[in-house]
Amino acid sequence: MPELPEVETIRRIVEPQIVGRTISDVRVLKEQIIAHPASEDFSRSLSGQTIAELKRRGKFLIFLFTSGDCMVLHLRMTGQLLVTPPSFPMERHTHLIATLSDGNEMRYIDIRRFGRFWFLRSDEPDTFTGIDRLGIEPFSEHLTGAYLKERLAHRAISIKMALLDQSIVCGIGNIYADEILYAACLHPEEPCNHFSTRTCNRIAVTIRDTIEWGIETDAMTPEEYLAGKGKEYRNTPDLRAYGREGKPCLRCGHTMKRVTIGGRSSCYCPHCQRKKQHT
Repeated sequence: MPELPEVETIRRIVEPQIVGRTISDVRVLKEQIIAHPASEDFSRSLSGQTIAELKRRGKFLIFLFTSGDCMVLHLRMTGQLLVTPPSFPMERHTHLIATLSDGNEMRYIDIRRFGRFWFLRSDEPDTFTGIDRLGIEPFSEHLTGAYLKERLAHRAISIKMALLDQSIVCGIGNIYADEILYAACLHPEEPCNHFSTRTCNRIAVTIRDTIEWGIETDAMTPEEYLAGKGKEYRNTPDLRAYGREGKPCLRCGHTMKRVTIGGRSSCYCPHCQRKKQHT
């Protein structure tokens, strides 16, 4: 699943190509991807809308229209978003095509069809997307050690599961949780309720720095993005923890290990990320 850095990269690439354009036609080829309203009403409501801005909240993309209405997209596991000339070869599993006033097409491709679209009127409460349940952004001024201490002090869950909890800090997935813990030298199974204020401060700074690093690492040109057809991408040699089981730690040379926590795999260095003994 694309995480915050990938979604932010998509936003930065797509937004300049669609802002100021009007959607002249909408074709929904797979109704399953439309969560709200019904597919026919979705297409009718979207047609004629002029795009004012493309925002991101956590892993969601939010299309703001000059009318005050908006469209929300969550890419989930395999969603891809492209802006292409009409002559660009059509990908298999293309499920939505929105024709823009400049002649280009905004296409949504999704092999597993887990991604979802929502259209919301300006006066319509968002009781559909789940955005209202998201925690703060990694770059929020409110992400401090004190905030994390307050949210984690009474929870015995592992720090890995806490990082994946979108109601605490949004946008972090399995990849960046591993990267954050590696950078902070924390074992993924470490229980949150034992963290000191100093440790929480370190986690807050590391979250911000790691996500910023991820965005810089994922940066690409619109031409590179289109050539790759918007597929999930990552320069895997740059990853320092995720997927490195059995490889030497880039910091100390010890062999990286993997543990399963809450059904999610976690790669870590047993030397740099030692689990503390608590009584």
